[in-house]
Amino acid sequence: MLLDLHAFETKAHAENVPPPLAPPALAPRPSTAERLLRAVREISGPHAEVVSHDETPWASITFSGARHRLVLRFAGSDAVSDGESFIAVLPEHEFKLRGRLVADAAVTRVDHEVLPAPLMEVECEILLLDDN
Repeated sequence: MLLDLHAFETKAHAENVPPPLAPPALAPRPSTAERLLRAVREISGPHAEVVSHDETPWASITFSGARHRLVLRFAGSDAVSDGESFIAVLPEHEFKLRGRLVADAAVTRVDHEVLPAPLMEVECEILLLDDN
């Protein structure tokens, strides 16, 4: 007795098989500068506005990294209160940046206006070292 192969139902034939799906596009990893900005925004409060950010390569005999200079603007009385907290917290804050160490974080300039509305601009420098 021979089997009749055409009597069996076939679900797929080679010509009906869809091509394999392409792997989903991976989102690009955030840069060190983007991760630092995210960390600074977490401690500066919701009212802070990053006005400028500059990154300069930095190296010594034993270490390499980058110096980041940021200017943040705090407009309004609630924002100025957040700015004052930021000034107090920044120098001792423990940043968690994978692959980087914060060697120094300092406030270098503060401009404060009361009229016509409360406004504070804070400039800070953060030295990041490569953790190799």
